[in-house]
Amino acid sequence: MTKETVLVIGSCGQLGTELVESLREIYGDAQVVASDIKKSDNPVFEGGPFEDLDILDADRLGEILQKYKPTQVYHLAALLSATAEKNPEFGWKLNMEGLFHVLNAARDTGIIKRVYWPSSIAAFGPNTERFNTPQYGAMDPTTIYGISKLAGELYAQYYFNRWGIDTRSLRYPGLIGYKSAPGGGTTDYAVSIYHDALTTEHHTCFLKPGTTLPMLYMPDALKATLDIMHAPAEQIKIRSSYNLAGMSFAPEEIAASITKEIPSFTISYEPDYRQAIADSWPAVIDDTRATEDWGWKPQFDLDAMTKDMLKNLKPQYSAEKAK
Repeated sequence: MTKETVLVIGSCGQLGTELVESLREIYGDAQVVASDIKKSDNPVFEGGPFEDLDILDADRLGEILQKYKPTQVYHLAALLSATAEKNPEFGWKLNMEGLFHVLNAARDTGIIKRVYWPSSIAAFGPNTERFNTPQYGAMDPTTIYGISKLAGELYAQYYFNRWGIDTRSLRYPGLIGYKSAPGGGTTDYAVSIYHDALTTEHHTCFLKPGTTLPMLYMPDALKATLDIMHAPAEQIKIRSSYNLAGMSFAPEEIAASITKEIPSFTISYEPDYRQAIADSWPAVIDDTRATEDWGWKPQFDLDAMTKDMLKNLKPQYSAEKAK
């Protein structure tokens, strides 16, 4: 394992930042190449190689592959749900052409042995079963992000079936973490709310009460991502994308969890265009296949996540106040 070299594309986002950190702990700093269109100021990117990469530039990707010879690629670069709705043509272009560049490179160069590409609950739609959403069921996404994720799942499966590319994928629910800022997703209120709790003690939510969505705390998301990539190939039975779940809650439930730690915290609601997106997504995910095939099990529930989020965010705001 330690002899492998890993390339993370789109490394400066919410997931990528923490994934680079975790991968460098496993493989060593020099063996994990971070890349993005612009380098973040997060200290993790000073600890090992970083390359500027616009994933729409296939020639630049080829240069990086020849330079480092990565055996694993985590392709995370994408335009997220709410952001992509503002520019759907570019959302489709970035999300699909970027994936093709990675899959074609794996097929044509022989350098890449394993490709990870994340899907999303956005691949589901209004006719999907909202509770206990099955691995296989109706998938009729209503956003350009969701459409690109569904198409990407099928292409990943196609490249596996046609050319034997070892593709692996998870359908992420909303991801919540404290090490980077929200990235423009419909579930990102569940990140912002903790920051607001520690600054203004009030959060104005862009979703209405009762909007239950599946969520996953970042340590669990990292664990799932690394677990599926490190599992023996014969255990990966699904080559489109696995359902993945951690917890499900509505805005008023996360607010109630916060008030257990910060009694003065309050929440109000001003639903916007993201409400329609959230209403088209599942509420509770059935991830039985991930459990059966490669042993997935989350470690955090809502209250445990709240305590950990606030504990890790407090020093950040305490330092700012001290300036």
